[in-house]
Amino acid sequence: MYRRRRRAYFVMMGACLVLFVSAWAFVRLWSMPAAIAMCVVAMVIPPVAAMVANRKGPEDRWWDEPAPGSRPRTPPKSDKGGPTGRTGPTGDPESDAWWDELDGKKRRRQ
Repeated sequence: MYRRRRRAYFVMMGACLVLFVSAWAFVRLWSMPAAIAMCVVAMVIPPVAAMVANRKGPEDRWWDEPAPGSRPRTPPKSDKGGPTGRTGPTGDPESDAWWDELDGKKRRRQ
């Protein structure tokens, strides 16, 4: 699957280069609107190629999925501190004050 996606990516990027080079090497001599249209088409190809190259195949493991045959990992149980999910002090007084303000524990002095 990886080989197929990589090949598709390089074919699409090769087509993009061919469109750009041919548009400004010789198509512009024949028709400027056609050269501009070719460049617009070539401009759309790189994002599409990146999406094709990075899509997940049916047998691909994603970064947050457990390995096949392994037990799913359960997150440790902790007390959700406030709306931000922070549970305790960080050790930096300025940072702690900022987090407390976000969590609504302390109001900002004005």
